[in-house]
Amino acid sequence: MCYSVEIPSKVEIDDFMDQNFENSINNDDWDGCIYRLSGFSFAKVPVLTSEDPDKVQAFNWGLIPKWSKDEEQANELKIHTLNARSETVFEKPSFRSSISKKRCLLFVKGFHEWREFNKKKYPYYIHLKDQEVFTLGGIYESWVNKETGELFNTTSIITTEANPLMEKIHNSKKRMPLILTGDAMQQWIDPTINKERITDLMRPFDEKKMLAYTISKLITSRKEDPNQEKVKKEFVYEDLPPIG
Repeated sequence: MCYSVEIPSKVEIDDFMDQNFENSINNDDWDGCIYRLSGFSFAKVPVLTSEDPDKVQAFNWGLIPKWSKDEEQANELKIHTLNARSETVFEKPSFRSSISKKRCLLFVKGFHEWREFNKKKYPYYIHLKDQEVFTLGGIYESWVNKETGELFNTTSIITTEANPLMEKIHNSKKRMPLILTGDAMQQWIDPTINKERITDLMRPFDEKKMLAYTISKLITSRKEDPNQEKVKKEFVYEDLPPIG
């Protein structure tokens, strides 16, 4: 699955947009890089949508389906919609209305996953070899709280089966986020592509283009704020064999 990411700064997102998208603007101001953002904070993340592909916007992580009847149901649902499985996204009631036309790109610098070994979990930082900023494929929806009139724009990250590298790291669930680069980014947010092409894009990313290493357990610390640069510093565990 994918519940923890590093978010780029506004400057980094602007640079990425200039290199990959024409006539684009960054509509929301990100003060700086968020080194560790947990999905369970349901915080805002930077996205580029199929409906507005020239403007980076801030959507809350944790998709609220349009049919949610009230705030209580919305809050219950978003706990389970941080991710959407590629294999069932066209079938699940929470996702099936979004996948056809409401797809988005979420900007990250890396993501975190945990490897199980001898009944312990060890955190890893995973990123791309040749891109400091890259995008994850997602879906989105807008929901209005009928009691307050407040509008919520929300998103979910698509996950696929793991590639060989991620199978070794995320060795319990064997999943990974949908990573999109190059032409695949533009295709993902093209609202005219059909189901067959959407399905074809939802493939595990090439492990040869990825890097991963262990980091300290600062990332799950309750005593110290993990949102600091040293959270991504490599840390070697003597009791953990390398993934090979």
